[in-house]
Amino acid sequence: MPLIVKDFTWTQTQSLVYISVPLKGIKVGQGDILATDEYLKVTFSPFLFEVFLFEHIDDDKSVARISKGVLVFTLHKKDERMWEQLTIKDADPQIMKAIRERAVIKVQEKCNMESKAKAVKKQEENKYALETMMKMEEEERARIEKVKAEECNKATAELEAWKLKQKQEAQVQEAQRICQMPKLEEEKKNREINHKSAAPQKHKEQQTDSSKKKQVRLPAPRSSGTIKIQFTPRVFPTALRESRVAEEEEWLKKQAEARRAVSDDVPELKDLKEDERNPEWLKEKGNKLFATGNYAGAVNAYNLAIKLNRNLPSLYLNRAACHLKLRNLHKAIEDSSRALDLLMPAVADNADSRMKAHVRRGTAFCELELYVEGLQDYQAALKIDPHNKAVLCDAEKIRQIIQGNLPNPSAVEKKM
Repeated sequence: MPLIVKDFTWTQTQSLVYISVPLKGIKVGQGDILATDEYLKVTFSPFLFEVFLFEHIDDDKSVARISKGVLVFTLHKKDERMWEQLTIKDADPQIMKAIRERAVIKVQEKCNMESKAKAVKKQEENKYALETMMKMEEEERARIEKVKAEECNKATAELEAWKLKQKQEAQVQEAQRICQMPKLEEEKKNREINHKSAAPQKHKEQQTDSSKKKQVRLPAPRSSGTIKIQFTPRVFPTALRESRVAEEEEWLKKQAEARRAVSDDVPELKDLKEDERNPEWLKEKGNKLFATGNYAGAVNAYNLAIKLNRNLPSLYLNRAACHLKLRNLHKAIEDSSRALDLLMPAVADNADSRMKAHVRRGTAFCELELYVEGLQDYQAALKIDPHNKAVLCDAEKIRQIIQGNLPNPSAVEKKM
């Protein structure tokens, strides 16, 4: 049986009622208070405060506050007049039971209405955010189209100017050629006359030269032989890409299958245009939002893209970067791990993405003070790119933290 609180006090004005309830040093939460327009109840075990109000109040305007261990109700009367008493006296138990049941039903209905209102408000906010992003995208596309048109007009004008210049130069050259034609004809006639006069002398010189050649004695031909050639053995290793052909082909095949695995049954995308229901389009939108510092919006864009296609590692990798910015460290670890699973087999084409995934997961581990796990990821990143100075520096700092040489864990730089 609960202990009924009777040492409460109350006062009133023409429009307000004040009730002070001592809490006996016990904490009271919002869920411990039940209030309607005709009934008040506060449960703080082992005590119970219950009031069947003399007249109805405006529950929406009424408030309850806790100050110095006392719960104070400020109740707004529906009818502005003085009450004869606070509670209904000598009420029938059946009437009191009915009032309690009505109070519970009213509270449940009010909670349901508030939940529905919150859901509607959240849906409207999401729709507004999506419309805003769509509007920004439309403006960006219009700007790009305008720049393209200006560049196209500029290139067309330059091409026309170049054609006109070439035509003018051709006309000048043709005019010069016509002017030089009489001179060229005269030079040609002079060359022919000189050639005819020089022909007998040239013939005589050729006969003299041939007679001299006949008198020259030529050496005997050399004897034939065989030359042996020996090649040194090939000692250098086979090139990396030639030795990983099978893995490269498997990776390319996996990427092609991932891009084809698109799901169209996503309710959140019904308001988008047909060409915008594309994971790549949503990925670019997320990248732009991330660049402007809107990390929550970027996460929403990546979420929709992942619902469309769950096999693209870049989506998880980018969402992990957003979670790091938002301090959602466990989610950053999950997304980085998922990206690493999808980035198999390990080939040169995905080396950069694998290194970023290891660094982001290692950063999240360090933020959670799991430095050993973080160092393992940084070492895995260094195996991919051993000469990355930033990763080398951070790995050394983590190693010093583990060894106790670096007291300030925040010295580890957050890598994105």
